[in-house]
Amino acid sequence: MNTADFLQTLDREGRLLAAAAAVAGTEAKVPTCPEWQVRDLLRHTGAVHRWAAGIVAGGCTEPRPFGDPPDLDGAELVDWYRDSHRLLVDTLTAAPADLECWTFHPAPSPSPLAFWTRRQAHETTVHRYDAEAARGGPASPIAPDFAVDGIDELLRGFHARSRSRVRTPEPRVLGVRAVDADAVWTVRLTAEPPVAVPHAAEEAEAELAGPADELYLALWNRRPVPSVSGDRSLAALWREKSGI
Repeated sequence: MNTADFLQTLDREGRLLAAAAAVAGTEAKVPTCPEWQVRDLLRHTGAVHRWAAGIVAGGCTEPRPFGDPPDLDGAELVDWYRDSHRLLVDTLTAAPADLECWTFHPAPSPSPLAFWTRRQAHETTVHRYDAEAARGGPASPIAPDFAVDGIDELLRGFHARSRSRVRTPEPRVLGVRAVDADAVWTVRLTAEPPVAVPHAAEEAEAELAGPADELYLALWNRRPVPSVSGDRSLAALWREKSGI
């Protein structure tokens, strides 16, 4: 996938998120994030959109603080989220291809602009799923190639950072496989941050597997892992420690 693909996905997913939130209402519980109501989801995701837009627009070379979400609720909060999402999409659309700015994880990306467009596309997709879970009814589909990319970003980006809590006292090997996309990762677990490689590098002690879209949501702790083979304690470790 390229930056234009991610931008198109970000645009669509934010619109879907807002629509689901409007139907659910801001007081609705979010089943996939039990501590949240829809108002919390909108405030969080809108603040992230504005934070990312500020970094891109300002060419910030260091992290900048999050702004405080507004004291709004109901339809006004949904409209604020829509404005936040539109600001982000417009900022990324207008940004130069040679943009230089801060990024925050090591997953391979051709440029800072590509990084932020990709990151926000996945951020918005996961939270769109949350909003649709609060609304009820069927969830919007996630394309397999996009899901595979999101699994890769999660494993080789987020969990490569020092703050990842997925660690083991002794070396262990976990496999991750998207069965409908010919995509597999080997995740080496130690007392240090996990190291994931995008191929079957060695025999895994356990494997998390399933269709790419289901596996994507499972690895973000939104759904159960479709299939677990081998040592199930490694799957339990992921569920317990991988929250971001």
